[in-house]
Amino acid sequence: MTDSAEAGHRVDEGFVPLLRRVPGFVAYYWVDAGGGVMVSTSVFEDQSGAEESIERAADFVRDNLASLLPNRPQVTAGMVVAAG
Repeated sequence: MTDSAEAGHRVDEGFVPLLRRVPGFVAYYWVDAGGGVMVSTSVFEDQSGAEESIERAADFVRDNLASLLPNRPQVTAGMVVAAG
């Protein structure tokens, strides 16, 4: 990540509002893990909302974050099996 603060600002101002409009949206977290690594987690009530969010994320990254990311984002999806 070349500028984690700028990326976080763009995500907060542009991407989070998009996600909130996806049916089944529960929560979104953008984490600065240090060393130029950023991690995000989206939580949805169902798989269809999660799949729609992946499509929206791909578009948002391409249009708004690509210049700040040295590598292509990796997408991992799954079911929550424990929570606290």
